[in-house]
Amino acid sequence: MNTTPAAPLGPLPSLDSVPIDSILMVSFGGPEGPEDVMPFLENVLRGKNVPRERMLEVAEHYNHFGGVSPINQQCRDLIAAIQSELDRRGIKLPIYWGNRNWHPMLTNTLQTMQQDGRRRAIAFFTSMFSCYSGCRQYRENIAAAILQVGQGAPMVEKSRMGFNHPKFIQAQADCLREAFAKIDPNLRANTQVLFSAHSIPKSMADHSRYALQLSEAARLVCEALGHKNWEVVYQSRSGPPQQPWLEPDVCARIEQLHADSNIHSVIVQP
Repeated sequence: MNTTPAAPLGPLPSLDSVPIDSILMVSFGGPEGPEDVMPFLENVLRGKNVPRERMLEVAEHYNHFGGVSPINQQCRDLIAAIQSELDRRGIKLPIYWGNRNWHPMLTNTLQTMQQDGRRRAIAFFTSMFSCYSGCRQYRENIAAAILQVGQGAPMVEKSRMGFNHPKFIQAQADCLREAFAKIDPNLRANTQVLFSAHSIPKSMADHSRYALQLSEAARLVCEALGHKNWEVVYQSRSGPPQQPWLEPDVCARIEQLHADSNIHSVIVQP
């Protein structure tokens, strides 16, 4: 990567004078083979004082699945679906894709967009909920990439957070309806739905609407199905044990529900 300081960008043109000419898919990134796992984790944890032993422990989770995270292929599938919909509607907008932590990296993608003459992109983040690591950090990454690319880098505007968008809620409700179809109709009222999300430190949660947005999305999904027994739980916490993170943990909650005679089934929805 070119590390030469970027030249000053100069005055930016008015947005009204520059039409949107592209879509930028922005995501986290993930390894696509065993050789990618450690370099990927080093990218994720850059600037953080994480012991090597802990990194190796996390690497084993990826190695259990052949060193492949599903996220990149999910992005490819999503891009293909969006492209198909654009074609169906006769909308001529190219779709670019840049990740925070693994290839294709954001800076490289913006360089390609610059070379292609793109001037203004609408960005879709694959994170639906607001918190530093799920929204603002991506904005910082984009700003840094624009500075790195320098003069002629495209302007990038982010689309709205999707946590309560009717289409997002509909898609989630469809997934939940599919799960309920596997449960005896007479026992559905005694089914607890656990909406599981990535935990974040309480200090981060206190300065964002992350937990509120998760709760609102869960409420809307269950409301669409007329189901009242639901709650938000969390997984994937890390960091030192003394640092408070959002709870309850999904595994601990399942164990508690197993001992509850009023609960017949549990559905876990990511």
